[in-house]
Amino acid sequence: MRLPQEIIRDKRDGYELAAADIAGFVAGLVDGRIGEGQAAALAMAVFFRGMSMAERVALTRAMTNSGAVLRWDLPGPVLDKHSTGGVGDKVSLVLAPLVAACGGFVPMIAGRGLGHTGGTLDKLDSIPGYRTAPDLATFQRVVGEAGCAIIGQTAELAPADRRLYAIRDVTATVESVPLITASILSKKLAAGLGGLVMDVKTGSGAFLPTLGEARELARSIVEVAAGAGLPTVALLTDMNEVLGRNAGNALEVAEAIDLLAGRGGDERLREVTLALAREMLALGGLDPSRAEKALRSGAAAERFERMVASLGGPKDILARKLEAAPVVRPAFPRRAGFVARIDVRSVGLAVVELGGGRTRAEDPIDHRVGLAEVAGIGERVGPERPLALVHARSEAEAARAAARLAEAFSIADAPPSRAPLVLERLP
Repeated sequence: MRLPQEIIRDKRDGYELAAADIAGFVAGLVDGRIGEGQAAALAMAVFFRGMSMAERVALTRAMTNSGAVLRWDLPGPVLDKHSTGGVGDKVSLVLAPLVAACGGFVPMIAGRGLGHTGGTLDKLDSIPGYRTAPDLATFQRVVGEAGCAIIGQTAELAPADRRLYAIRDVTATVESVPLITASILSKKLAAGLGGLVMDVKTGSGAFLPTLGEARELARSIVEVAAGAGLPTVALLTDMNEVLGRNAGNALEVAEAIDLLAGRGGDERLREVTLALAREMLALGGLDPSRAEKALRSGAAAERFERMVASLGGPKDILARKLEAAPVVRPAFPRRAGFVARIDVRSVGLAVVELGGGRTRAEDPIDHRVGLAEVAGIGERVGPERPLALVHARSEAEAARAAARLAEAFSIADAPPSRAPLVLERLP
């Protein structure tokens, strides 16, 4: 490998890096030859100078091969979905068992909350006994037996990504499309997938608020995935309102379980879950029309229950009540009317401030807190219908959250038109 500082210099000056230089730099991240300062410098150079598609493919492949790459011998396609994150996004909890019930196998490597968005692993941690960090042998066994398993990134899979992401997180280089692309795809390729569906969210509650930003990332992921040999489809979906009715870890698990168990469920949550499921099944050569039947029949619920029990959770999770917050108070709008606009990022921050997210990596999470029955755009609110029910640890925290929600919701005299949930599909 050339000297790291020469590689950094080339990218700083806008030159395209050779695949061998990228591979050598990534290998140095894992074995310690590359220091944190050098990794941060390259990340900042990429942030400002970008990367060609060829560079992105080379970076993705090098990060994939920096650790173990899983191989599967299963009687069906190995498929997964990844979301860029949103408020109330509990889709994975329903989608993984739903695809498993239709004949797919879903080894899902999920993440924790980032900023104002919730994380799938934090939601699963609200289930007593559930292990989000099993060894790889257990992970593979559960996928084979239950058809799906949702866990966190292990030390063996894409270790270069783990180190680089930690450095990006503290050097203001997270929002680089080439680095986001490589980070997402290296973990998915290491999981041994045969097909991937991306849920790229856009709107006030999304990591990428504008449609142009979301489209840029979706296009990058689809093209780089194709270059790395992973068939991938991306849906751009709306995040201008909370997805579902609940935001907060245990509350979102309960909502997902209700949808799986046929005890109701928000229509937008159902719609985006089925849209993603149909895309995953089509990529795997399975019948997309099976998705709705598997959800309605309870087959997906059975897979979820089997996954939870196999990873240490209770065998009766579909009937179990998760621990609840001690204070539940309504949050009312400033006046009666129809919800015209929501600052969904502020809604997500309200959950964080209640204790349902982190302001520092080491912060503990209170899985009980959050918001339930959150109003959607076009819904009439007022004295009879609050904006949400705040689940809090104290009256003071509930009051602060209610005040933030009153600021976050704009009220009009007539209901506005509602944006479609699925905005675009790539390719």
